[in-house]
Amino acid sequence: MGGQEVETFTIRHLTFSYPEQTRDALYDVTLSIGQGQFVTLCGPSGCGKTTLLRQLKTVLAPHGRREGEILFEGTALEEIDQRTQASRVGFVMQSPDNQIVTDKVWHELAFGLESLGCDTPTIRLRVAEMASFFGIQTWFYKNVTELSGGQKQLLNLAAVMAMQPAVLILDEPTSQLDPIAAGDFLAAVSKVNRELGITVIMTEHRLEQALPLSDRVVVLDGGRILADGAPKEAATLLKERHHGMFLAMPAPMRIYAGVENNLACPVTVREGRAWLNKLAETREIHPIDTVQKEPASEGLTPALELSEVWFRYEKNAPDVVKGLSMQAYPGELYAIVGGNGTGKTTALSLVSGVNRPHRGKVFLQGRELSRISDGEKFNGLLGVLPQNPQALFVKKTVEMDLYEMFSGRRISKDEQGKRVAEVSRLCQLDDLLKMHPYDLSGGEQQRAALAKVLLLEPQILLLDEPTKGMDGYFKQKFAGILKNLQGRGVAIVMVSHDTEFCAEYADRCAMFFDGNIVTAGAPRAFFSGNSFYTTSANRMARHLVPGAVTVADVITACAGRTEKPQVEELKEPMWQQKKEPPVQEKTVEAPAPAKHPLWRKLLALATLIALAATAVYTVKQSVALLKSMVDVDVLASLPAPADSGANIWRYALLLLLLAAEVVLLFTMLSARKRSPYHEPVEEQVRPENRYLSRRTLAAMAMILVAIPLTVFIGFYYLGDRKYYFISLLIILETMLPFVMVFESRKPQARELIIIAVLCAIGVAGRAAFFMLPQFKPVVAIVIIAGVAFGGEAGFLVGAVTGFASNMFFGQGPWTPWQMFAFGIIGFLAGVLFRKGLLRRGRGALCIFGGFATFLIYGGIMNSAAVFMFQAKPTTEMFYLTYLQGIPFDLVHATATVFFLWLISQPMLEKLDRIKVKYGLIESGEVDTTAGNLSVNS
Repeated sequence: MGGQEVETFTIRHLTFSYPEQTRDALYDVTLSIGQGQFVTLCGPSGCGKTTLLRQLKTVLAPHGRREGEILFEGTALEEIDQRTQASRVGFVMQSPDNQIVTDKVWHELAFGLESLGCDTPTIRLRVAEMASFFGIQTWFYKNVTELSGGQKQLLNLAAVMAMQPAVLILDEPTSQLDPIAAGDFLAAVSKVNRELGITVIMTEHRLEQALPLSDRVVVLDGGRILADGAPKEAATLLKERHHGMFLAMPAPMRIYAGVENNLACPVTVREGRAWLNKLAETREIHPIDTVQKEPASEGLTPALELSEVWFRYEKNAPDVVKGLSMQAYPGELYAIVGGNGTGKTTALSLVSGVNRPHRGKVFLQGRELSRISDGEKFNGLLGVLPQNPQALFVKKTVEMDLYEMFSGRRISKDEQGKRVAEVSRLCQLDDLLKMHPYDLSGGEQQRAALAKVLLLEPQILLLDEPTKGMDGYFKQKFAGILKNLQGRGVAIVMVSHDTEFCAEYADRCAMFFDGNIVTAGAPRAFFSGNSFYTTSANRMARHLVPGAVTVADVITACAGRTEKPQVEELKEPMWQQKKEPPVQEKTVEAPAPAKHPLWRKLLALATLIALAATAVYTVKQSVALLKSMVDVDVLASLPAPADSGANIWRYALLLLLLAAEVVLLFTMLSARKRSPYHEPVEEQVRPENRYLSRRTLAAMAMILVAIPLTVFIGFYYLGDRKYYFISLLIILETMLPFVMVFESRKPQARELIIIAVLCAIGVAGRAAFFMLPQFKPVVAIVIIAGVAFGGEAGFLVGAVTGFASNMFFGQGPWTPWQMFAFGIIGFLAGVLFRKGLLRRGRGALCIFGGFATFLIYGGIMNSAAVFMFQAKPTTEMFYLTYLQGIPFDLVHATATVFFLWLISQPMLEKLDRIKVKYGLIESGEVDTTAGNLSVNS
């Protein structure tokens, strides 16, 4: 044992499942990774690659149920402190922008070392060393916003390596890079592994360049290890099992498998050329037809045309797109390749209308884009799949996101169900429909986003990096979907770094450089003349088979056997040709939930007219009220002038009427029937879980005893000018239950961050409505925080919001009173909900919020006005203050009801999602599918 080398990672019987998921993301994974190894993890989308990598660093580990153990250099990973993990375990994420935290290159290199507390000489030495090692000297002082995607990812790698880790973990680091930048990045990773002996564990879908660098390949499928061995061994096993992952293997290996021979299996292009030369000695290599016709376009109107288009993001900035002209025709797949930052995605944004050119024109189906309304454009004319698929997701399940595409379209409920079922089958989403879109893997998100776009039945389809994250098997299926769409006359424009896919399936390919297309042509002619923007098959065989650009081309030349992918037929009525614009379609019956009776429409119209009139009059009264109060200090002068009081009463009644009209209008326009995919939500805590945790009880003692005593003693013994000190004491006392350990649980940084965000929303909401006296959303947000995260969290959000917002509204002796008034309502909301006395439905929250604001907040602040400004308070003073405060309290209560009605359900839904995903629950867990609390195991 004494001389035996300790393994970097030892994983034993690791099983992991995400919250609310019955299927294990990882199942009984046992794996050992030796020091200095280069290990590549691969597998189909959703097989568990990223989940496994994130388990190797506790700060990144997802929340869920885990079994088994992970050892790092012989020690259980949970026993290693976070500082050691930060320095010893380096992690480079998929998106470069998600990991960069500073504005300058040099500062990004130093940031990790500064966080570890290294001294200045050490930081300077390591930063200089890494900049030299990775060739960063020429852009050392640049802003990170000026860097290309490849430079950003290289910067992330250098910043991690500056901390001298023992292992480097990379999660699909080249997915957003062009082929040249991806090659440069992987070369740098290989250099780190080869020259520094750093262990490398990497997930990757693009295996052409990764596999030749790897000592081992671990193939995952369904959360289990399918193969583990040298690249050739793993590929052989996949071929024998006819597994779809073999389609992702490097081109030399796939060509070798398609040709009968007894030679050694090649992995790299160099080995492939040598293998082909030896094969040519024993058999004839047949030439292939190098002529490849482009689709006929004579007499056709271009589905998409750009004519001399110029665009820049800022007035004085350089042009990003420069004189771009191109045409794509119906039934054509037009592929655009090129380096990062050349303007490809910007060009697509000009076609979709996200950006507008300052010169030139864009035409869709012969019509100028500026003359096509958005409603018509995205209702069967144009479909866009963005580079980041998450931009399309707006609902809490994949199924709901798919149904959302029918919003506003006259399609029957049965037809919606048929189309969703069809597109789910095509994109392999049947097992993912109940999952949150953000919980899917990168490839699964691509498929879900593609399904949403296909439901639009577009005549023109724009795809930005559509194969990113897709496994080899689904790429073939995806190609079949595109070919079927082409057969129905759909024009497809695709921006991609996947040269293999473009060479095999595109009709025309174009090279984008410096804001314009420099050349375009049929794939065979386009790729066969390139050195870097070409395929591995072409680089391997061009000396013997000129014009061969695909694996199938080389196999055919060698008299081998190719397996053609099956193209699955799309069923009618999806994507059927329409002779008339889709907007004019009147044959589909409208669904029942979208219909409103005539009386409801008329009442809604009348309410809308009254609402507009009331709003105009309210604005005038707000201005009059503000003018009347310019020279009146209501807090110091009691009573206020009579005309001011009349204005306040009139203003309060107007706001009450305004809120009632908004609620009535919202009710009239809301469909009573639920959507077919809507899941019922229970609004009350289960009886067996209606208990208060020890942390909540401790907070109750602080809030009901310690904090009132602090306010009382502070004002009567420390003087009014100590209100800053009193306010900070209240915040400190509120946080004590969080920092104290109850139920063997320490507060999570994620929990405090969410609470800080809620405080920021409260402050921003109070500032946004500064022009409307007392009409603020703070109490509504505090109540939502208490219901979502518990009473103590509700009090903390209220207290901090009151303190922080007064930085803008003015601090004074009233600040501690406001902090206590806001906080006690949040605490009471959390406790009542936990005890089952308060439901989380919109109506119940509105009733509670209205009464709590009027009685509790108003009662506390009215009493505070007497204590603060009267040396010898009397009963009559309290009566007078309460009477004069009624208009203000009525306005405030109305505002709380109004904002709770509008935002309570959306916010609670989002907070439930956050709690489940990150485990941000106090002593009990919320079952968000049913809205219930259950005991945390």
